[in-house]
Amino acid sequence: MAMDKKAEALRFAEDSRGMNEPDFIISKACEEILLSSGMSEESYNRYAIEANLKTTNLATFRAIVKKYPNIKPVDILQDLVVSTPGDEGKWFAAAKSVGLYDEAVELANRTPCDPKTLTRAARDMAETEPRFAVEAGVAALRWLAEGYGYEITGWDVQEAYDYTMKAAENAGYKAETFERIRELVEGEKFGEGFVTRILGRELGLK
Repeated sequence: MAMDKKAEALRFAEDSRGMNEPDFIISKACEEILLSSGMSEESYNRYAIEANLKTTNLATFRAIVKKYPNIKPVDILQDLVVSTPGDEGKWFAAAKSVGLYDEAVELANRTPCDPKTLTRAARDMAETEPRFAVEAGVAALRWLAEGYGYEITGWDVQEAYDYTMKAAENAGYKAETFERIRELVEGEKFGEGFVTRILGRELGLK
C-alpha cells in the first residue's frame, strides 16, 4: 500500500488467509484497499459484511450504512438478513432505526426477536407511529407466550400489554387489538402458561 501497489496489496492480503488467520482483519484490510481505490461497489459486495461485524446487529448495520452512503439502507438490510439465515428477527432494531417499519414488523414475526426490544419499540413509538407500535407490541407478546426472552418477569409481560394497548388507542383500533392479544394468549402452550397467569384476568380468561 505504501508503494501504491494496491492490486498487489489486495492479492497479498487474500493469499494470507488460512486456518489460524483472522478473516475479519484481512477482510477489513481488503475493504480499505478497494475503498481507497474508488471501488466502492466491489468493496461492498466482497467485504462489507465481514469487515464491519460489531457486537450488535444494529451496530453492524449502522457501520455499513455510514461507510457506503451510495447504497440504500433497505438494500444493506436485505443483504444482512440473507447473511444470517434463521436469525432474521434479530435485524428488527436495524430496520426500525431507519424507519423501515413494515420490514421491521415482518422480520420480528419471521423468527424469534427479543421481546424486551419489541416492547421498547412499542413504548417509544406509541405516539409517533402507533400502528407500528401495536405490531411491535403484539409480536413481543407472541414471543413471550412462546417462551422467548432473557430473565423475563411478570412486569415485562404487563409492560408489553400496556404499551401495546396504549398504541392501539392512539391508532384507533383498541378493541381489535384487545381481541388479537386475547386470542394469542388463549392459545399459549409454552410451560405453565406464564403470560396467561399475568394477563388472564385482564383479558377475561380467568
